[in-house]
Amino acid sequence: MTPSARLQAAIEMLDWIIAAARDNGASADNIAKKFFKERRYAGSGDRRAIRELVYSAIRRWGDRPESGRQAMLGLMAEQPELRELFTGTAYGPAAIEADEAIASGAQIPDWLADRFASLIDETERKALFDRAPLHVRVNGQRSTDLEVKSAWPDAVALALPHSYELPTGTQLEDKTLFREGAIEIQDLGSQAIAMAGAAAKPKLALDLCAGAGGKTLALAAMLPSDTRIIAADTDRGRLSRIDPRKRRASARNIETILLAPGKEIEALDHLKVSCDLVLIDAPCSGTGTWRRNPELRWRMSPKRLDHTTELQQRLMDLGSEMVKPGGRLVYAVCSLLDAEGGDQTDKFLANHPQWREIAIDLPLGRSYRKGTLFSPYHDGTDGFYFTCLEKL
Repeated sequence: MTPSARLQAAIEMLDWIIAAARDNGASADNIAKKFFKERRYAGSGDRRAIRELVYSAIRRWGDRPESGRQAMLGLMAEQPELRELFTGTAYGPAAIEADEAIASGAQIPDWLADRFASLIDETERKALFDRAPLHVRVNGQRSTDLEVKSAWPDAVALALPHSYELPTGTQLEDKTLFREGAIEIQDLGSQAIAMAGAAAKPKLALDLCAGAGGKTLALAAMLPSDTRIIAADTDRGRLSRIDPRKRRASARNIETILLAPGKEIEALDHLKVSCDLVLIDAPCSGTGTWRRNPELRWRMSPKRLDHTTELQQRLMDLGSEMVKPGGRLVYAVCSLLDAEGGDQTDKFLANHPQWREIAIDLPLGRSYRKGTLFSPYHDGTDGFYFTCLEKL
């Protein structure tokens, strides 16, 4: 493909991504897979160049552009070499017209700019758009750190036990250790939150928003094999991914419960006041994962954020009903917004005087508003806020 044709392909892919962000459709990564599947003529170099153009535009614009063309036209101010590719020939984009609309604005939408935790200054915000590292967790029930270091000599030990960073671009899927459940891909921040939950050695743990089970599996690896761990979620597709993952990891003490949205209490009634630990990795804006999913900025709005924080409050109330006296609730969000982090902790404690904050000693993170904050710049992790609360 010519450079002009690659640019036109990037514009077309951006149009798909913009529409999906507007209509709550597929993620940018899934769209890219479908896009290239339909264009098998694009070689590996073409795909790499097109993705680079697409993600340069996504990272640059905080507000959702009207079109892929506007996004790329706006990008010319920082990449002037793009201008000569708007030729209208050789499958390239049409020539630029006078006074044509272009994308503009900052990397962070104006309505979000003043909602970040106070620790997230300008330097911290810039790091939200860096490339995300590849972190893995060693499953001690299936392998040893020595085997992992032998398989990947360039692996760098991280702050938590059995945690490593592998070189960017490392392919794991075809490696025996990965296929046999010896390692799991998991951000260091997620591992730390699971460790906070495992600290009190619960006998019965409920992962209330388990998704595909990343933190569930981490709990299973950190706790004795006779611990009963229940993974619950309303998303059937994501929850179904836990079974093959737990078999691969030899985690035989994990159960799953599919919840009906709005009727979660009916499926969880038998767990009321019986759990030693309830972990709530709540749905959120995802501001802490912009390095991996920068198009999330295009999906969020003030109205949607309000709806999300209401859901978070409801989940905290629901989860607290499952905890027995002396048990713990760990609330976490992959967000760096006060509305989803410290504000939620304050509201919960104000409405539930029988609860108190518990300090968790971890080798990373910063204390912040009755909880802990992880950030890409300070900790090398995704951005997270979490709090550990104990029922009196």
